[in-house]
Amino acid sequence: MLISIGALLLVAMLVLLASGVWIGITLGLTGWIGQAFFTNTPPGMNLFSAFWESNVSWELAALPLFVWMGEILFRTKLSEQMFSGLAPWLNRVPGRLMHTTVLGCGVFGSVSGSSAATCATISKVALPELKRRGYNEQLALGSLATAGTLGILIPPSITMVVYAVAADASIIRIFLAGFLPSFLLMALFCGYIAWWSIRNKHLMPPPEPKTTFAQKMRASASLIPCALLIVFIVWVLIAGWATATECAAYGVLGSLAIAAAGRSLTWANFKAGLMGATRLSCMIMFILAGAAFLTKTMAFTGIPRALAEWVDAMQLSPYALIGALVVIYLVLGTALDGISMIVLTSAVVLPMIQMAGFDLIWFGIFVVLLVEIAEVTPPVGFNLFVLQSMTGKDSNTIARAAIPFFFCLIVCVVLITVFPEIVTWLPDYVMGPEKK
Repeated sequence: MLISIGALLLVAMLVLLASGVWIGITLGLTGWIGQAFFTNTPPGMNLFSAFWESNVSWELAALPLFVWMGEILFRTKLSEQMFSGLAPWLNRVPGRLMHTTVLGCGVFGSVSGSSAATCATISKVALPELKRRGYNEQLALGSLATAGTLGILIPPSITMVVYAVAADASIIRIFLAGFLPSFLLMALFCGYIAWWSIRNKHLMPPPEPKTTFAQKMRASASLIPCALLIVFIVWVLIAGWATATECAAYGVLGSLAIAAAGRSLTWANFKAGLMGATRLSCMIMFILAGAAFLTKTMAFTGIPRALAEWVDAMQLSPYALIGALVVIYLVLGTALDGISMIVLTSAVVLPMIQMAGFDLIWFGIFVVLLVEIAEVTPPVGFNLFVLQSMTGKDSNTIARAAIPFFFCLIVCVVLITVFPEIVTWLPDYVMGPEKK
């Protein structure tokens, strides 16, 4: 019965999206339908509380600040200088500057801890510059949509913290466990970009003129200020001297200072950057609020728990259980954000995982990868919505562009399942084997 209700809500959401209703309103309306017709709770009260609770967050304050940082880099031509500095070094690498989408998301993801902030910021900087230089737009969109999810896999990550609390596991171990899978995933993304570029040379822009080592070093001088800013932000975060939100504030101040020192900051582009960041941040927060209300609906109806209990009742073998959970989490990912997926299913799923003999630290990274997949899975793939708002492209167009990178995520899930040491080796090496 509950699974049938879930299917009805999914159909209602798809109909609203197909009708052109705003994404945030679609999520809110779907949640309203679920609560009004399938629960005894008053939807009006829950709507107001969900909108308030989802946006009144100190951690969330990092998102608009990081988005503003991206706007500053984009509008003051700092991003153009960064790409000019990187271009000579990547000239002989298949894919050339297209790799900056993955590398940029990897570096920025380690600072922001947010998939949406990573996707929005790097897209704002990289996408216009790649298009200007003649790179394939579909490949750029696909790589940005999926590489943006590195924000929740590369520590520190709010999603990892939530899982660690739910599983009563060591947060430090979870963080350490995320590093090698992050590098593996970045290698898979870059490998596909290189392979695509070799297969489609006619769609690649002509190579940059050959330069000497001295010329490369001179061109790289423009990278130094922004590189120092990024290193500083990562350093103070890892050292524990600042929170992610405070690091975002440092990023904004540093970007303004660099732009002012380079005489590229004007009142006009300052105002344009601020307004652009405001519009994009409001859009993201509106979607977050709608998703939070839909999450409340899911919790009141009990659909996630029913799905987990249904899988538990099958008495599957360990790897069959993992396969079933992949399907369940992907289905939930079409309607829930990652944190809600973990919170609403952990009470049922974690005991099943322990009984099947799987390591809880390993399962944490496994779930985070599934959450990453959910971020680029229609109809509620959050990164798809972020790019849709920034480019004007239909979310289905962006989803199609992301399909090859989607399969890279699947390959990463398979690899850590077959070789769990990819996840467990680093925490065991640094902290010693975990006592059972």
